[in-house]
Order: sequence, then C-alpha cells, then structure tokens
Amino acid sequence: MANAASGMAVHDDCKLKFLELKAKRTHRFIVFKIEEKQKQVIVEKLGKPTDSYEDFTASLPANECRYAVYDFDYVTDENCQKSRIVFVAWSPDTSRVRSKMIYASSKDRFKRELDGIQIELQATDPTEMGLDVIRSRSN
Repeated sequence: MANAASGMAVHDDCKLKFLELKAKRTHRFIVFKIEEKQKQVIVEKLGKPTDSYEDFTASLPANECRYAVYDFDYVTDENCQKSRIVFVAWSPDTSRVRSKMIYASSKDRFKRELDGIQIELQATDPTEMGLDVIRSRSN
C-alpha cells in the first residue's frame, strides 16, 4: 500500500482496478472513497463497460466527497474514435468541511498512483463535470 502525504494509504485494489479500466477496458468508471477509520482510499463502485455517463454521475453521492475515474469515448471532428481517462475530484458544497479537507489534501498523491489520467476535473456540482465540459477538455 502506498502512503499519501496526508497519511492516507491507497489500497492496492485501487491501482489494480484502474489498470483494468485503462488496459482491458473492463470498467466504464470507478468511484473511490476515503475510508477515514482505516485511513486509506478504497474502491467503492465499479461501472460496467455498458454503463452510461448518467450511471456514472448517479454513482456520486449528493453530499459526500469522492474521487472517480471515467473512461470517456468520443469521436473527433475528423471522425476518429478516441478515448480519454478523466479523473474527477467530487467535492459537493454540501459535504462536511473535514471531508473536503481530507480529499483535497490527498488528491495529488492519490492521482499519482493512477498512471494514465489525461483530464482532471474538480467538481462541486454536476454542471461542472457535464459531458460538454469533458468534450471541450478532450480536444
């Protein structure tokens, strides 16, 4: 287990599932949660390859922080199929201040464990991570 600057460890399962998403494309998305008692980041939910972006956003709790990774497929203006791995730091305004601080202080270290992230979004409400936002950042 890797140790984060904030004292937060990253469970090996987080890296394994991320590699599956990146290399094998066995997951559409992964939602990660900080388990405060164990002081580690764990996998909370895996999205099936057939899941939609709406399934992904519905997996993020309305008033709790999470990290998430989404495998975004799109077609370029030149009609090429492309894919981008998007990291989302989900920190809704309604979440606890302590939780926001823990997630903010652990984010960079956790992100470094996931090699291959191409786009990063910080979102406090769903409009900040809409498909249009991701599309505009993908080009």
